Order: sequence, then C-alpha cells, then structure tokens
Amino acid sequence: MKTAQESTDGHAVVSRDEWLKARVALLAKEKEFTKLRDAISQQRRELPWVKVESHYEFAGAEGKVTLSDLFDGRSQLIVYHFMFDPEWTQGCKSCSLLADHYDPAVIHLAHRDVTMVTVSRAPIEKLLAFKKRMGWTSRWVSSFGNTFNRDFRVSFTPEELKSGLPLYNYVSAPYPISELPGLSVFFKNDEGEIFHTYSTYARGLDLFITAYNLLDVVPKGRDEDDTPGMSWVRHHDRYGEKNFVDPWMEKAST
Repeated sequence: MKTAQESTDGHAVVSRDEWLKARVALLAKEKEFTKLRDAISQQRRELPWVKVESHYEFAGAEGKVTLSDLFDGRSQLIVYHFMFDPEWTQGCKSCSLLADHYDPAVIHLAHRDVTMVTVSRAPIEKLLAFKKRMGWTSRWVSSFGNTFNRDFRVSFTPEELKSGLPLYNYVSAPYPISELPGLSVFFKNDEGEIFHTYSTYARGLDLFITAYNLLDVVPKGRDEDDTPGMSWVRHHDRYGEKNFVDPWMEKAST
C-alpha cells in the first residue's frame, strides 16, 4: 500500500506525523554532527604553534604596518588571504562573497580579543578602491613586496604553476591561477612574540560562508551540479550583468 504521495518534482509528501518521525531521526544525526564539530574545534585549538620569525611589513591606508601592528592591541589575529593579483582590476568574486560575511562580524570579534584583517598582493591603491566599491569597512592591507602570501601558500610563481604541482591545502596539485584563498590565525603573547596557530584553505573556508549554510537547509541545497565550483557567484553589485568576467579570466585574456 502506498503511504506517501509525490510532489510534482518527485519528492515524497507525507503526513505531519510521518514528517515529524523523519525529522526527529535526522535531529539525532544533527546532534552527533554538532558534538563532532565541537570536538574538532577543540583539537584545532590544541594544535601546536609555530613561531613567526620573519618580519613582515605591509602597506596600509595609513602607511607601512607590521604583522605585529595588525593585532591592533589584541592577542589574536585572523587573516583572510583574499585573491587579488597585482595585475587584476578587481578582487576575486568568491573571496568577495566571504568578505561580505565576515566584514560585519569584525566589530564583534574585536570584543572577544580577536582582530580580523584582509591581506592581498595587489597594491594598496587597488585594494582601497575595491573596498570602497564593495562598501566594506574592515582593515585591508597589501603584502605586495613581501613573502607573506608565498610563505602561507596562497600565491604561486609562474614556475610553480608551470610544474603543475604547487603546494596548496597541504597537498601538491595542479592549479591554473597564481592566487588562491585561505585563512590564517596568529597569536601574540605579552612579550610580543607571534605564533602561527592555524590555516585553512579550499573547502575549509565553507564554514565562514553563511549563504552556503543557509542554502544547505533548503530543498535544492547549493544547486551547483550544473555550475561547478562557485561559478554562479558574482560581486554583490554585479548580479544581473550579462557579460560578467571573472578577474582571473580577464587577466588570462590579456
């Protein structure tokens, strides 16, 4: 005997009681996931640290600043490695999606002893112009001229790209572009020593994209089967444009 109907798209349609039974079963798995996530977060905090020996100097809106300066009086620093090659005319659209999410959170992080900044290789003038266009208010500095991006494995030389095996996300794999995204965390003690505590890349950044978390609860999910990667994403002021061009594709065509 058939106990469920089907919607026009083939999905099962049941009674409220049947739905509740299925929902409670899923809730048990969601609770397991929450506990596992908490355990992983604890393991993340317990990772050993690496002392940062290099003296990094960045270009900011106010002039030259050091990595130590970026802490802005706090002991914890989050750096988002935003893809913006010096030759591009605009920042990465996918990184912009992340910035749309974390930019408003920076003020709240500051009240938990955490400073968050954005770092890119493009010259500071380009960064500030793009920041103004996007309406972001958090701090953005340029690593152009230092080795910060290379040291934290988000920028690659032409030779590395040509080899097809640049090291990204802790593995060697072929990548087509010189810039890739990531997030790194640092701690500064009372003596002013700085330590690298954590970095994540690629799908590890999903956690920070609220839009994806929201898409995960709707029936169609992320709906990316026909749009591989994040090809559907646009800068928030470019949705509706028919001739949108990715910044790295723009570079490749010149």
